[in-house]
Amino acid sequence: MSYGVQGQARRREKSSDLRPLRRLIPFILPFKRQVIYATIALIFASLATLLVPLALRNILDHGFTDNGFVLVDQYFALMFAVVFTLAISSALRFYYVMWVGEKVVANVRALLFRHLLTLTPEFYEDQRTGEVMSRLTADTTLVKSAFSFTASIALRNSVMFLGSLIMMIYTSPMLSGIAALAIPLIVLPLVFYGRKVRNLSRQAQDALAASSAFAHERISAISTVQANTQEPRTIDGFEEENDKSFAAAAKRTFSRSVLTFAIILISMGAIVALMWFGSHQVLAGKMSGGTLGQFALYAMFAASSLGQLSEVYGEIQMAAGAAERISEILDEVPTIKSPDSPVKIANAIAGRVQFKNVNFSYPSRPDTLALRGASFIAEMGEVTAIVGPSGAGKTTIFQVLQRFHDAQAGMITIDGMDIKKLSLEDLRSQIAIVSQDPVIFSGTVAENIRFGSPDATEDEVIAAAKAARVDDFATELPQGYDSLLGERGVMLSGGQRQRISIARAILRNAPILLLDEATSALDSESESLIQKALAKLTKGRTTLVIAHRLSTVRNANKILVMERGKILTQGTHKELVKSNELYARLAKLQFNAQ
Repeated sequence: MSYGVQGQARRREKSSDLRPLRRLIPFILPFKRQVIYATIALIFASLATLLVPLALRNILDHGFTDNGFVLVDQYFALMFAVVFTLAISSALRFYYVMWVGEKVVANVRALLFRHLLTLTPEFYEDQRTGEVMSRLTADTTLVKSAFSFTASIALRNSVMFLGSLIMMIYTSPMLSGIAALAIPLIVLPLVFYGRKVRNLSRQAQDALAASSAFAHERISAISTVQANTQEPRTIDGFEEENDKSFAAAAKRTFSRSVLTFAIILISMGAIVALMWFGSHQVLAGKMSGGTLGQFALYAMFAASSLGQLSEVYGEIQMAAGAAERISEILDEVPTIKSPDSPVKIANAIAGRVQFKNVNFSYPSRPDTLALRGASFIAEMGEVTAIVGPSGAGKTTIFQVLQRFHDAQAGMITIDGMDIKKLSLEDLRSQIAIVSQDPVIFSGTVAENIRFGSPDATEDEVIAAAKAARVDDFATELPQGYDSLLGERGVMLSGGQRQRISIARAILRNAPILLLDEATSALDSESESLIQKALAKLTKGRTTLVIAHRLSTVRNANKILVMERGKILTQGTHKELVKSNELYARLAKLQFNAQ
């Protein structure tokens, strides 16, 4: 059973290593050539930098002599060539590392999005959309920073640090031995204090995700917030979440600052001590000034590289935390999958739907049966209506038929084929649905109608639109069918959104049609027109209709009466009015004692 990423975040063990980043290594492997180019450029840039102190030593020790002008000119000409090499190799290194980083994260983001689309509604039941989106956006951005800019700095400074250490030993083994005493003092804060930085980074990312989720939830329901005059309370709630996010980020920033302070103080303090000791060696005639200068530059390179590594270490820790959060999503296993060897639908199906003693309970309510021994047959060419009070299990029948959830007992078949033996794509491609709350995307009218059938021609789209009475308002929009509808179709009325949803179902032309209060948002005139369109649409199809208004289904071939997950009885409208007390009571309320 899946507990969701929020539950994982609560149970997540405290980790201080960078192992989550290892999961991203396979994403780098396809770009070996670019990595090799970046490595070659890095080596040339580092070698060019490490040559500068050698030139300085020779200038100091030999340049200020009678033949000094020639030597100085030669050395500075060489240094200019070194600078040119450094510039071009640094630029190439930066380009290739950044390119690989951007490409890797683009692929990670694409994989994450693809995986999110495979997860079933069960996963999203205990997830806030903003939390999931934070992992898709904010966390992948942190990983991008680590694999591009931060990686570039880290690689450069790692090579420079090692190169400088080697050249320090070559220049003066004695001073290098003294400098080695300071290395444990520098490394220990990175190892031990870095754990705290990692944990605080993860907490800050969780807090940011929580504030983003709160904002997304409220903004997506802005009309409800405003209609209930809850703007002040919503602002207070967001500010509270925002303050928590800031507090967590401030703790992380303070810890990183302390770590940076410690590294710089120890490393630069060690250099000052070395220079003091080296100066005494020069004054005592045991070392030349050029040698001390050369060693000082290499020590500065090493200290500077180590200091920058301590800074990017914090960035890498943040990226590791982000990678961990991304991995939690990628590790989520869809509870509903296509079988390994699915039954193929070779020919067009009739669409006969049968439920056989189906029991089902939602994962969040395992002790409550949403369906109890549900059994019925919906024949091709017939309209089977499902009625009953709220919570009776009407929508649940649609959910398990489409395998958004799987029944715990019983069997559901289409043309005698167990739906669990069909691939999800094959199963759902046989079904078109019009929901009570239609989903409209932020594209054009035509794009929204074509959503269920992407390959449909323009003529087919317009024909479906006319059948669903979309043409009545679409032609009056500024760009007609190419008019943008805004997020969630905010530019349309509820009835217009539902008509687009009906046109989408008409265009899909599937053998099984599910109508969940398909005309609930329409006025009486539009409902009458749409009912005529639906009458044409249902011909030759298996149609299941959820209805609260019995007037919309009184002519159905069969009506299922449900209560508390159980199908009490089934029959025609006239039969049920006489034989079923619940249906008769509903009919009396709606038809004025008919």
